[in-house]
Amino acid sequence: MTDAEQTAGEYTIRPLGPDTWEAFAQLAGRHNGVWNGCWCTWFHASVAERGGQARTAESNRALKEGLVKGGNAHAALVFDGDAAVAWCEYGPPAELPNINHRKEYEASLDRLPDYRITCFFVDRKYRRQGLADAALHGALHLIAQAGGGVVEAYPQDTDGQKVTASFLYNATRSLFEKAGFSYERPKGKNHCVMRRTVPPA
Repeated sequence: MTDAEQTAGEYTIRPLGPDTWEAFAQLAGRHNGVWNGCWCTWFHASVAERGGQARTAESNRALKEGLVKGGNAHAALVFDGDAAVAWCEYGPPAELPNINHRKEYEASLDRLPDYRITCFFVDRKYRRQGLADAALHGALHLIAQAGGGVVEAYPQDTDGQKVTASFLYNATRSLFEKAGFSYERPKGKNHCVMRRTVPPA
């Protein structure tokens, strides 16, 4: 096992990269490209930032593959054997500029974080088994391996109410609180900004 790999119970967590792209693509493909064919590209760039290129499942897949193989997309992938079953996307702000409620966020910004955590996904057969938590800790481990820093997330502030998984692409405030993140401020109607400093490994 390399420094980048971890175990979480019966699961293994590996970084997204050229050698794990196919497993990621199979997971996304099993779910119609995820979030209506997004292929986990929304946070990478807006349509304007993509040069006006229309968003289709095919163009999103090609964009994501190019970013991954060029070292410009990061995620912690949770594996059950050889199959990827969950992920947590993270990266520096320059890699993931297109956050929701961006104008509101930037109006009260004191400093950019070193990393953002922007997106979670869990295979429908593996939900309610703690894999979002495993993926989050996997991402924090990979960030520590890369030198650590201030990590920011934008989860849904559910206020204890049950919310369908299709709305929880940023996960929940409680998940991040359990992982040591501190609440900073609200963002949008139901989301918030949370931060944690991760020391280098």
